[in-house]
Amino acid sequence: MEIGVFIPIGNNGWLISDNSPTYKPTFELNKQIVQKAESYGFDFALSMIKLRGFGGRTRHWDYNLESFTLSKCIFDIKLFASSAILTLPPALCARMAVAIDSIAPGRFVSAVPVSKIRRPSLRLLTPSSVQVMQDLWATGVSHFKGKHFQMSDCRLLPQPSQPIKIIAAGQSARGTQFAAEYADYNFCGASGHNQPQTFEHGNLALMKAAQKTGRDVGAMVLFMIIAYETDEEAWAKWDWYSEGVDLDATSWVAGQAKKDVKADGSATASRISRSDNPVNLNGGALIGSFEKVAGLLDEAAAIKGTKAIMLIFDDFLVGVENLGKRIQPLMKCRAHVKVTNGEV
Repeated sequence: MEIGVFIPIGNNGWLISDNSPTYKPTFELNKQIVQKAESYGFDFALSMIKLRGFGGRTRHWDYNLESFTLSKCIFDIKLFASSAILTLPPALCARMAVAIDSIAPGRFVSAVPVSKIRRPSLRLLTPSSVQVMQDLWATGVSHFKGKHFQMSDCRLLPQPSQPIKIIAAGQSARGTQFAAEYADYNFCGASGHNQPQTFEHGNLALMKAAQKTGRDVGAMVLFMIIAYETDEEAWAKWDWYSEGVDLDATSWVAGQAKKDVKADGSATASRISRSDNPVNLNGGALIGSFEKVAGLLDEAAAIKGTKAIMLIFDDFLVGVENLGKRIQPLMKCRAHVKVTNGEV
């Protein structure tokens, strides 16, 4: 099972709280996180794309950087970088990806959010954009003719050292179909507390769609990890973070999500707009002792169709260290990784 870290290129990570650790998304911080993850045998580091934050008292995600600069600081770990389809012409995005591949050969993956485009007239934009990029990467030329792009002998050289993989980020029926047709992974979010099976229905839908397209596409599931020596200590931390939730920020983002009136119940917008656990955008959290969390991660890995697990932490440097040193050695699905001291 592949394990990776969702790096905090936006301030304060994924806890929207006055009581959680606060920090700006500096290059140095993310370099330390990725290098530490690599030293413990993590397989990948992924970053989101965020062009506007949530405001509120915490000014959550108002500060953002890009992750491609990390490509020169790593040696084995893969770097998954997200692109904003509405802001980047596909030919330019393809060239940027090849430039990163020249720094980290064979270890760059392009992440494409699917669920952020609400206007029906633009919903063919994502598959069209990815088709242009894949044509250029594979053959060095694109003659694609579509509603949004008309390519006439568009050229790209050099070509990547290896095929550049795609991770889709869409949990709706439309997003799942896109992943089945174009992607190698599909990002999905779990929900609830210590419920590692909540994404299983999404896996089944993805496998069904991929069977029809004849492609190998697996789920990459996201969990927040709150792990300490004892269950009691971990739950006390979670409760403290929840008590400090920045309701101004969470209300703003929920309001934005609700504008997507066509989102189905499995879409990211539907999950975010719920109010049951806004401190981490209603994402799935695994909370407990190191032993407890190791067992829960093994349960998630055992769900059919899961290709990778991506992790976020309350304190990233401490969290990655604890995952590598205290949790990973207890995980059956990571028995092949023999690193326990942060040295490869």
